Amino acid sequence: MRDTFPLLVELLTEELPPKALKKLGEAFAAGIVAGLQKDGLIESVNPQSAPKVLCTPRRLAVVVGGVKSVAETKSVKQKILPVSVAVDASGAATPALSKKLAGMNLSALTVADFTREGEGKNETFFAQVKVPGQTLAASLQAALTEALAKLPIPKLMSYQLADGETTVQFVRPAHRLTALHGDAVVPVSALGLTAARTTEGHRFQGEKAFEVPSAQVYETLLRQKGNVIASFDERRAEIERQLTAKATALGFNLGVYADLLEEVTALVEMPTVYVAAFEKAFLTVPQACLILTMRTNQKYFPLFDANGTLVEQFLVVSNMRLDDPRKIVEGNQRVVRPRLADARFFFETDQKATLESRVPTLAKVVYHNQLGTQGERIVRLQNLASEIAGLIGANPTHAARAAMLMKADLQTLMVGEFPELQGQMGRVYAAHDGEPDEVAAACDEHYKPRFAGDTLPSPGVPTACALADKLETLAGLFSIGQTPTGDKDPYALRRHALGVLRIVTEQKVQVSLSALLDSAFAATSGTASVKSADARGALVDFIYDRLRGVLRDQGYTANEVESVLAQRPDRLDRVQEQLAAVRTFMALPEAESLTAANKRVANILRKAEESKTEVAPKVQHALLSAPSEIALSDGITKTLPTAQSNFERGDYAAYLKSFAALRMPVDAFFADVMVMDDDLAVRANRLALLRDLRDGMNRVADLSKLAT
Repeated sequence: MRDTFPLLVELLTEELPPKALKKLGEAFAAGIVAGLQKDGLIESVNPQSAPKVLCTPRRLAVVVGGVKSVAETKSVKQKILPVSVAVDASGAATPALSKKLAGMNLSALTVADFTREGEGKNETFFAQVKVPGQTLAASLQAALTEALAKLPIPKLMSYQLADGETTVQFVRPAHRLTALHGDAVVPVSALGLTAARTTEGHRFQGEKAFEVPSAQVYETLLRQKGNVIASFDERRAEIERQLTAKATALGFNLGVYADLLEEVTALVEMPTVYVAAFEKAFLTVPQACLILTMRTNQKYFPLFDANGTLVEQFLVVSNMRLDDPRKIVEGNQRVVRPRLADARFFFETDQKATLESRVPTLAKVVYHNQLGTQGERIVRLQNLASEIAGLIGANPTHAARAAMLMKADLQTLMVGEFPELQGQMGRVYAAHDGEPDEVAAACDEHYKPRFAGDTLPSPGVPTACALADKLETLAGLFSIGQTPTGDKDPYALRRHALGVLRIVTEQKVQVSLSALLDSAFAATSGTASVKSADARGALVDFIYDRLRGVLRDQGYTANEVESVLAQRPDRLDRVQEQLAAVRTFMALPEAESLTAANKRVANILRKAEESKTEVAPKVQHALLSAPSEIALSDGITKTLPTAQSNFERGDYAAYLKSFAALRMPVDAFFADVMVMDDDLAVRANRLALLRDLRDGMNRVADLSKLAT
């Protein structure tokens, strides 16, 4: 169509918050596209009309291909008036109808043009009317206003316009608005600005202001005249290309840098990478400290040798492209030196006092107003870590020692400056103090896993301390009723529960959940000023709910998961084996019949319990009369010893398979026997037989949950 052209919308601002830039750019583009689509100015987002999100530190922009200047005229069904109001008894139009049609600019319509809907008093006239398509100017104005209002702005700024009177609120002061449909300016306004065709280039190395002839040439012109790469993705790719090339040329690597790359991309418009260096003497400081200060404070990219060891050279992403970059390099080297010197000072000063000497100061730090100080918590952690170590075969003495020391690095200068290093510095300082290796490791690894996909603590003392740290938090906070609600989880209790589950299940820690919780609640008893009525039960439910989600994410079906968890397995390290056994069992030809029978048994026993029907404590063979119930009893008696042996060996698949032999006796029993016999003694005996069948078959999983 002649009136279909690319559309450019650009808002030029002061420097935008780097961590929010990408989201702001995407939301800006999405809002404008959604508004245009709603009004029919772009029929669909296809490869030709797909919006291109363009955002730099000083601009939010979008280019959309194939945008119409006017939307197509549409035929819509319009409600007119109730029939009883619109026409008189003879069917002629009433004055009310004439007035209504005049107000809607539909005076040319007659009653014959209407359709009727509804019945009786609710019968109403409708008409199909032509509605002119929305113009691009009107649609874009509405879309732009709405897009700006809905931007995920971290914090609004208030500033005055050039008139000195009008106050505007936005994330940063806005200076120019550009809106071009092809080569024509679209007359829209926002934030006190009127759209034009003028933009600006790089703050220092581009043309200060130049006109954009058309939307089609915007990106190319901005790069040529403005020295700006408008696309966030293209800018990021260019930075990564230069970083990789420089690192490779030096014979080093960049380590993990994705988050920093994203942030740096939001800080520059025309990136150039330079090589800088610091004094080798700083490498005596733990490299985690140097890496953190370079990445967090200076946005530099540290370099590593093939062994992953930090080297003194690093890479700087500059917003200036110079033939002679010596001043930029030297300036960055001067800037980083005091930061590294601070890290060295913190490290050397911290080492003058042992971790143990810092423990008493934790008594002055409040942990929770109902759970006491960090000092009081340390005592609880010592007791709990020692008990858990005993349960899992670790060294209780070392576990108690690690628990005493593992929060002490919170009182060091280094962690005070860089909280992200808590745990890591605990390991370093514990090793410096001569603590046993597993004690030093636990000072760091007790926080693991910190997030989804994080590594787990090492077996032994670190695992005991990691479990203690998480379980003490869970037991303490559940005891005072501080449980997660909806999306709110201020104490990260879901993460703590998932951490416990990952440690126990993935490391196959041979300990029961009940033993862990008994120890955790015993350690926290008497500490909470307000106790939840059933904190332990609530925490158990909470943990099993988390486990359900984990297992579903691993690909198990809801029925498979529920069949195992319905039994409330106390040994969580065996759950995966139980689920594998369930899948093996369900592949057997006998599985469908046995699960259906199991469900029937469960229903019979449930109803008997609800009606308080007596169930014999033990099956009396003298009361078995029907051949099929005798056969079932004999089958159970024959099968259980083998099943029991398989269960005790942990061969859960063999355990479940052993019950395949009962398929025919079970089917025959239900075909021939009336369980609820009139003879109460016979009834109680048959219910006992079904109870034995259920209890025997369902030790690994509740097979009734698998019935379809």
